[in-house]
Amino acid sequence: MTTFEMLLRVGTGVGLGALIGFERQYRARMAGLRTNALVAVGATLFVLLSAHGFGGLSGSGDADPTRVAAQIVSGIGFLGAGVILRDGLNVRGLNTAATLWCSAAVGSLAGSGLYGIAAAGTVVVVGVNVVLRALGRVVDRRPDTGDEEPATYTFEAVTSGSAEAHVRALLVQSLTRTDFRLLSVLSTDVAERDAVEVRAELVGDQRDDAQMESAVSRLSLEPSVTSVRWRVHQDA
Repeated sequence: MTTFEMLLRVGTGVGLGALIGFERQYRARMAGLRTNALVAVGATLFVLLSAHGFGGLSGSGDADPTRVAAQIVSGIGFLGAGVILRDGLNVRGLNTAATLWCSAAVGSLAGSGLYGIAAAGTVVVVGVNVVLRALGRVVDRRPDTGDEEPATYTFEAVTSGSAEAHVRALLVQSLTRTDFRLLSVLSTDVAERDAVEVRAELVGDQRDDAQMESAVSRLSLEPSVTSVRWRVHQDA
């Protein structure tokens, strides 16, 4: 295999991995553009090493690409486990871990020279994350709410003035990992308490109190936060 062909496969791996990561980055997930691109190009390099590196060193020409490629499948599990987090009764990061696993598969295909299959796999992965996301909302009915109308939430947290920027950043970071859309964030001084109240307005396609509570529970653990509360305004 020529050097150009190897570089083409590496470029294909990093490019397709970046396409998968772009969707993750857009949704502010833990593993975004760079992570997926690195996973894909890493898998590509390992496949190239297995197929051509060892054969070239030994001179036998009987290198078996499956030796390293098979380990990619299990090895990527350690990286995926790092993005799976338990938040109370909820588990987050499963979809991101599965996406990383798929990025490794796409990279392995690119390293094997199966450009068409690698490109098709990329389209499928991105399509699943985008298209099936909306379908999942339709299927995932919550009978305890009894209502599927859009709901507007108001969140308020009181913190010290020095920690205002940190609390605002944590709030935005927590909400971007949910299905809520942030409408506004406002900070107001509380003179009598020498503190700052951070108030946020957000809206969801349907009422989801459990997801809201999970999103803001992280803030209640901050030492500088003295009070946290939220309420819902169900649209009529």
